[in-house]
Amino acid sequence: MTDVLANRQQILARYMSEHGLKSTRQRDLIIDTFFTTPGHLSVEDLWSKVRALDQRVSVATVYRTMKLLSDSGLAHARNFGDGQTRYEAALGREHHDHLICTRCGAIVEFENDRIETLQDAVAKKHGFAVTSHKMELYGLCKDCQRTRS
Repeated sequence: MTDVLANRQQILARYMSEHGLKSTRQRDLIIDTFFTTPGHLSVEDLWSKVRALDQRVSVATVYRTMKLLSDSGLAHARNFGDGQTRYEAALGREHHDHLICTRCGAIVEFENDRIETLQDAVAKKHGFAVTSHKMELYGLCKDCQRTRS
């Protein structure tokens, strides 16, 4: 078992215990599916994947489980300007930012040390202690730029 998996299970067990929540087979299936599926998943995307494994899982159970993961700090809820919340794993991932295509909805993750350094310099100049941040750049991906021309 990897350190990330063990840490994730420990955080989840502690959070559920503190909030009087029980582990259920459906909840475990949703959590396992979420953490083994790469990318940025909407509740509906995740529900579709889970329903392929168990038809009895309701969309409400997926919503509640994703709220639990978000509230416990194991998932980040992201809104990329299209009105739909998507979730990505929070634990064991390096900080990254996003490029979002406003036409097709493609989401590209990127890391850039120069941007991070510049952000730190701006915060320092203004006497600001950054605890977290997110950068989202909106535009057209290569494919959508080609079809636009």
